[in-house]
Amino acid sequence: MASRIPSRIIKALTAPALALGVTVGLAAAPASAAVWNSCDQWGNTGLNGYTLYNNIWGSGAGRQCVWANSGTNWGVWADHPGTGGIKSYPNSKKVINRTITSLSSLSSSYDVTVPAAGAYNSSYDIWDTDHDYEIMLWVNHHGAVGPLGTSQGTVGLGGHTWNVYKGSNGANEVFSFLRTSDSTAGSVNILPILKWIKDTKKWMGNETIGDVQFGYEITSSSGGLDFTTNNLTVSSS
Repeated sequence: MASRIPSRIIKALTAPALALGVTVGLAAAPASAAVWNSCDQWGNTGLNGYTLYNNIWGSGAGRQCVWANSGTNWGVWADHPGTGGIKSYPNSKKVINRTITSLSSLSSSYDVTVPAAGAYNSSYDIWDTDHDYEIMLWVNHHGAVGPLGTSQGTVGLGGHTWNVYKGSNGANEVFSFLRTSDSTAGSVNILPILKWIKDTKKWMGNETIGDVQFGYEITSSSGGLDFTTNNLTVSSS
C-alpha cells in the first residue's frame, strides 16, 4: 500500500495512542547544526514558505527524527522495524490553493540522498483541498514497496515516463505515478500530469490543488537510516 489518510486526520484518530518511542534520541550528525529538529510523532514547523512534518503515522513504527536547515534542505533519520506497512511520511509541504485550470505552471525540482537499504519510496504527494484525491509521484523506491491500486499502463508526462496505478484507500481516490527509471535528482512538470488526470482520463474535475508535499514513505529502516533532501523547490503561477 502506498498511500495514507492525511496526517491531520490520522492525528485526530490516533493521538495520543503512541507507545512508539519516537521521542528517544536525536537524528544523525546534520541535526546537531540544523535550524530545527524534532523527534515528536507530529513534529512540524514552518520555514521559508514550506512546512516540515515528522509525520509518523503508521502502526508498528520505531524511532524517527527530522532536521531542517530550511524548508528546502532537510533530512530524516529513521529506525523502523523490518515489517510490512508504511510507518511514516516525513515531508516538506508547499501550499498552492489554486484550481487546475487557474494554474499556468506547477513544477518542482529535487535532489536527494537515499540509503541503499530498507524499504521506502521518495515521492511527491499532491492533495486537493477536500482530500478527495491523492496524486503520488514516485521518483525512486527501494525494497518491498508497491503502489495502491491496479495498473493503468505507462504514460510520458511532465518530462518523464511513468507506470500509472489507480485505486482507493477507503477515504480517497489515489493515483500513483512511478518513474520507470529511478532518479535522485531532477525536475518534474506537475501541471501536465494533473491535466492528464482531469482532461484525458476524466478521473477528477477541476479540483483546487491544496498541498504539494515531497518526502519519504518509509516502510522499514532497521538499524537507523538517513534520508536527505539536499534541495527542493516547488513553484507555481
